Amino acid sequence: MARSFLSALTRWLPRRFRRRDPFVAVVRLGGIIGYTTPLMPGMTLASVARTLERAFAIKHARAVALVINSPGGSAVQSHLIHQRIRALAAEHKRPVIAFVEDVAASGGYMIASAADEIVADPSSIVGSIGVVSASFGFDKLIERIGVDRRVHTAGERKLILDPFQPEKPEDVKRLAALQGEIHERFIALVKERRGDKLAGPEKTLFSGEFWVGGKALELGLVDRIGDLRGTLRERFGDKVVIRLITPPAAWFGRRSPGIEMEAARADWAATLITAIETRALWARYGL
Repeated sequence: MARSFLSALTRWLPRRFRRRDPFVAVVRLGGIIGYTTPLMPGMTLASVARTLERAFAIKHARAVALVINSPGGSAVQSHLIHQRIRALAAEHKRPVIAFVEDVAASGGYMIASAADEIVADPSSIVGSIGVVSASFGFDKLIERIGVDRRVHTAGERKLILDPFQPEKPEDVKRLAALQGEIHERFIALVKERRGDKLAGPEKTLFSGEFWVGGKALELGLVDRIGDLRGTLRERFGDKVVIRLITPPAAWFGRRSPGIEMEAARADWAATLITAIETRALWARYGL
């Protein structure tokens, strides 16, 4: 009798609460990684950690799906997010499937490689396994407008790659060495996660080049072509419940708009430069 009552009650519950239906938690990971200003918050471990933890903690979830749309950014934040995903997957013994939307490049691909399986759209941009540093040179500009910049340091290398001074060959050499170290760690991580799935020559795979989904499949950078709903229905059945996990709301609501605007005014130059760099990073992949 009790079992019949519970069965009848279950039919009236929303599908996401029915344990008999397979359930997949979905987390969206999008945007530039690490770039942060008051008006342009970037993706960092701090901004996604609680959402990831909520998704993996759902006991009856059959898998966690990551919807990724990022052209990259900070190597450190990309790696921290990658590590947190792997740690949570191991702790909760939960398979992870990454779904690439427009782009999973550079740091975006590093995050995608934390998944056990990567699914891309035929037109998704995938790859760019490399390291890039970009800046501006203002030395000719300040000379032309008659600005005398005065900087005092302790340490002869403290002002390396100063954008207000002419570029020095020894500084560029030092930067190249640092980039090489980061690149090697990126390559090792991709090899560890993708293993024998990688099908292209290393010189090509790790050149920083990027490809559309079909070619990425040939090279072993992704596992299949598809979309989230179709793939999950094929994997777990037509009754699979797909639920987007969102960041928890703050107890006291959002910060005052006045405070945000004051911070933005105080940091307008950084916001403008970040906006230009962000636009350039997306534009690199035709977006």
